Amino acid sequence: MNAMLKCAMIALSLTFSVGMIGAQDKGNLSTLSKVIAGNENNEVSYLIPPRPEDISPLLIGEKIPVAMLPDASGRDIDLNKLISEKPTILIFYRGGWCPYCSRQLSGLQRSAPQLEKLGYQLIAVSTDMPGGLAESVKKERLNYTLLSDADLSLAKKFGIAFKAPKGYWEMLPKTTGGKNKDLLLPVPSVFILDKTGTIQFEYINPDFKQRMSSELLTTAATVIKKEIK
Repeated sequence: MNAMLKCAMIALSLTFSVGMIGAQDKGNLSTLSKVIAGNENNEVSYLIPPRPEDISPLLIGEKIPVAMLPDASGRDIDLNKLISEKPTILIFYRGGWCPYCSRQLSGLQRSAPQLEKLGYQLIAVSTDMPGGLAESVKKERLNYTLLSDADLSLAKKFGIAFKAPKGYWEMLPKTTGGKNKDLLLPVPSVFILDKTGTIQFEYINPDFKQRMSSELLTTAATVIKKEIK
């Protein structure tokens, strides 16, 4: 593949991505969204960023964390095992209650046949509990996988969770089945992964109203697919 074309695609994603904001120095412990390990219970604690602009997400070349998440039927899914089956486009969205997210889900559905033809699978993760995922599947007529990260444990590990504005505090416990105790939201994000779970491409925008277009996603996926198996 033309190396200049690949570089242009990566640069294009990062032009609109916070992957370059506060994340270039992963060793900076003052970054609020840093994940810190090593307490006495060997658990991971997460310092909650107050704004979406303050997150410190995983970067291209890093591997995604281990995760078990329920799908729309409530069945637990081993995310890493699923990703090992084929290259994956992994989307984080806020919830089916968000009109911008619903629009994004519909756009992905329209692009799904072409992306699947390229050899990808689509997986979308949100704060909705399984019942909310089932409603989105029915409403948007989706045939790709939706997973529930109601407590935002996965979003925290990806470094994309932040404190939700006060206007969401009453709603979030209801849509997450009471699991979102910290009242967090994920910054809407798109990751293209190879079968080892390594990030090959990402689009992360702190402005939740701005989503990666289906056309741009398809173009990026086409370019990246030539480099991965």
